[in-house]
Amino acid sequence: FWVSIQYILPGEIATAHRHMASALRFIMQGEGADTTVDGEMYQINEGDLVLTPNWTWHDHEHKGSEPMVWIDVLDISLVRSCHAVFFEDFDMARQTPNVIPDESYRRFGSGLMRPQGQPERRKYSPVLAYTRAMSEEALRQAAGLDPDPFDDVILEYQNPVTGEPALPTIGTRLQMLRPGTHTRAHRHTGSAVYYVIRGEGATIINGQRYDWAKGDFLALPPWATHEHLNTGKSEVLLFQVNDLPALEKLGFYREEPV
Repeated sequence: FWVSIQYILPGEIATAHRHMASALRFIMQGEGADTTVDGEMYQINEGDLVLTPNWTWHDHEHKGSEPMVWIDVLDISLVRSCHAVFFEDFDMARQTPNVIPDESYRRFGSGLMRPQGQPERRKYSPVLAYTRAMSEEALRQAAGLDPDPFDDVILEYQNPVTGEPALPTIGTRLQMLRPGTHTRAHRHTGSAVYYVIRGEGATIINGQRYDWAKGDFLALPPWATHEHLNTGKSEVLLFQVNDLPALEKLGFYREEPV
C-alpha cells in the first residue's frame, strides 16, 4: 500500500472522481472540510477516519479558515501488481449530496444496533466516516480489559454489518500504549505504518531501536520482529494502517511470538 500526506488550503476542492484503488484519509490536523462518497456527505475533522472504497465517486472541499493536513492511504501498489488500474472523472466538480447525506451512518453508525431486516452485504463498510470521539471512547473502554501482550490496547475499525475490516484490502487500527508499557516481541507477514497521534516512545525492529514522538511515522516491514515501548509519563495513541486483510484473504497471513 501507499501512504502520503495531503495538505489542503481553505477553499480548495478535490474534484469528483473514482478509481479502482481503495483509499482512506486520517485527519492529522485541522477542521472544516467535507467529503462526499457516492452521494453521502460527511464533515471531517482532526482524528476522524474517512473511507473511500474502490470505484466509489468521491470529492472533497475545505470550507474552513485554516489549512488541513491528512494521511492519504491507497492500495495502489496491489492494484498495479494485478494490472487492474482504472480511473474516471465525474461530470461535475462535486456530487450532489443525497437527500439524507449521512444515511449509512444513521443506520449503522452505532456499531451495536442496526435496522430490521437483512442489510446489503457490501465488500466494504457502510459507515464511511469514523469520528475521533467514537473511536477514542471505544479505545478507553477497551483499556479496562486485560492488555494484549504484543500491542497493549488495540482496536480495529470494522464493518459493523459483517465484523470484517472496514476495507477489504487495508486494515486500520487505533492503539494505546499506557505509561510504562513494554510489549512482547513478535512478527507477522504483511506491512504496517504507524502515525503517532500523541505521546512518545520507541519501537525495536529487528534489534534496532527507533525513538518516536507526536507527529512521527514508523514503517514496519513484513516479518520484522518488533516490540513497542511507552517512554513518557502519559498514554501513547497510535493510528495504524496495514495490508493484513489482503494477506488473510489470500491465505498468506502468519504470526508468531519471538
